[in-house]
Amino acid sequence: MNRMWLTTVALTVALSVPWAVRAHEGHVHKVLGTVASVQGNHVEVKTTDGKVVMVMLDAKTAITRGKTKVDATALKAGERVSVDYMQDKSMNMAQAVKLGETPAPAAVKK
Repeated sequence: MNRMWLTTVALTVALSVPWAVRAHEGHVHKVLGTVASVQGNHVEVKTTDGKVVMVMLDAKTAITRGKTKVDATALKAGERVSVDYMQDKSMNMAQAVKLGETPAPAAVKK
């Protein structure tokens, strides 16, 4: 009886694991922080707790500052951002990038 119960529990866990893994990819994630770097269509965001998250931009990514749509060229290191992204296999695809209301100050050259 004990062996059958153990087998039932093991089978239930084994069948439920793939559903739990797939459920993680099926919803929108959000990251808040500042732009650490921009390299082509890759943007690295340094989160408020110090982690770096890389997201990919594509033609469908909506980039805005307030209610105004802006171009990807507006993404500069130091900009405050909020990024909504979907995890697709091993990549984070950005759906929306919201820039802070005021642009990051330009670096002063001396």
